Amino acid sequence: MKRVLIVDDDSALLKALPDTVRLRLKDVDVDKCDSAAAALSRLSASDYDVVVADIKMPGMDGVALLAEIGKLRPDTPTVLITGHGHDDLATLALRGGAYDFIQKPIDRDYFIASLTRAIEARQGRREREERRVLLEQHAEALEKIVEERTRELREANRLKDQFMATLSHELRSPLGAIRMWASLLRSGNLDAERTARALEAIERSAMTQARLIEDLLDVSRITAGKLAIDMRVVDPATVAETALDAVRTEAEAKEVRLEQAFELGGGQVRGDPARLQQIVWNLLSNAIKFSARGGRVVLRLARAEEQAILSVQDEGEGIAPDFLPHVFEPFRQGDSTSTRAHGGLGLGLAIVRDLVEVHHGTIEVESQGKGQGATFTVKLPLAPASEAAPEVAQQPALCGGEFHPSFVLRGVRVLLVDDDPSAREAVVAVLEQSGASVRAVGSAAEAVESLELEAPDVLLSDIAMPGMDGYALLGRARGRPHGARLPAAALSAYAGTTECARALAAGFQAHLGKPVDPAKLVAVVAQLAYTPREPVAVER
Repeated sequence: MKRVLIVDDDSALLKALPDTVRLRLKDVDVDKCDSAAAALSRLSASDYDVVVADIKMPGMDGVALLAEIGKLRPDTPTVLITGHGHDDLATLALRGGAYDFIQKPIDRDYFIASLTRAIEARQGRREREERRVLLEQHAEALEKIVEERTRELREANRLKDQFMATLSHELRSPLGAIRMWASLLRSGNLDAERTARALEAIERSAMTQARLIEDLLDVSRITAGKLAIDMRVVDPATVAETALDAVRTEAEAKEVRLEQAFELGGGQVRGDPARLQQIVWNLLSNAIKFSARGGRVVLRLARAEEQAILSVQDEGEGIAPDFLPHVFEPFRQGDSTSTRAHGGLGLGLAIVRDLVEVHHGTIEVESQGKGQGATFTVKLPLAPASEAAPEVAQQPALCGGEFHPSFVLRGVRVLLVDDDPSAREAVVAVLEQSGASVRAVGSAAEAVESLELEAPDVLLSDIAMPGMDGYALLGRARGRPHGARLPAAALSAYAGTTECARALAAGFQAHLGKPVDPAKLVAVVAQLAYTPREPVAVER
């Protein structure tokens, strides 16, 4: 509803003009008063879309009223009514900001048209002002978003640079140790004790690098949503015990005492046993790393309502309050300086959080501050009572899991295909030391020629090779007479569940990720050589 105020000391006009407005214009409310003072009182209390005022009134004339309206309601248009001979006042009024002036006798059509234009002009100004204010608000909001995004990008860039520096350090450190010990071994000047130490250091450094690479691969899989999870009913106590056994050597080396407090009848959970063990192992390893020599780490397992609650408590360095919100962020470390006391990429706890969430659980951390230790608590939903964990786990596909290393390969003929000479020589050495007879070639084409001369008991093939890859080679091998029964294992630097599944789907009976653990290699070859197998269907 638009509002019009008419001001005139002429009672006849003060009745006729409002009637005309009401008759000609819809949705318009008209107020009237007979003096400038009364008009200013109304304008102080209410907003009007247009004011119509006589230019000649006792006390305060229309020109003076126009000036006061400009102070009180600067966006309200004023239309002045003038009599004959008042042209000078009309001109003065227009210069003073009047929207229009109408001469007496009043042309009602022109009067209504002038009011309509004045109302529309004010409405247009208001809409433009609202748009201007809205645009300014949007511009300010956008500027804040850009500033925040810029800060985030700068922080991400800083973290990237920091991560790359840390990654370089963490990869170069074990590489440096391997190169130095290898050089000393090549010299032949080491006694038996130092030789044993050198071999242990090389193996330890290689395992460190392998763990770093696995962490990076896990982050990549999680980010891409390609982390494969084998959900089954699992006893969390068994998982916790296995993880404890895995870190005992690490704890003993640092003289850290491991304690456990498991509540009986803690229930079972649905999860991937290997990933659940990875969660507990990461938390225990992290607690040991940040514990002082002679410290204590406690692993607790309890049940509360419908949740299994697992916690790892240490008495180590603790976590600063300002870093607590960032503990589970990837590539973030409490101490990222060049003088930091502990290594690592800052991925372990981020992976733990993601794995816990994949299992529909939650993880929390508590610490009273630096030097006060820390407690990590994982809560996982219990499996329904109707589900029970199998007493004997089903034999998994051979994708590089834990295998018993005591197999012997005496008399087993192995055809090894790998285009990397160093990797090829290492595998040959391991297999021959276990009694196998190995023919090693550097390409799939050479392997095809070798298959024509003699059929091996087991085929070991790298996947990524120039010319013909391992999948194509397997197809050629399986296409030969009696080749459908040839046991085959894939070797690949493309480790992970997805690559393993692809290899098994292609017809390989086993998949080993590089770097290959010698005991696992021997175990897989033995199992393939000594276990009768049905022919594998090959899609042609």
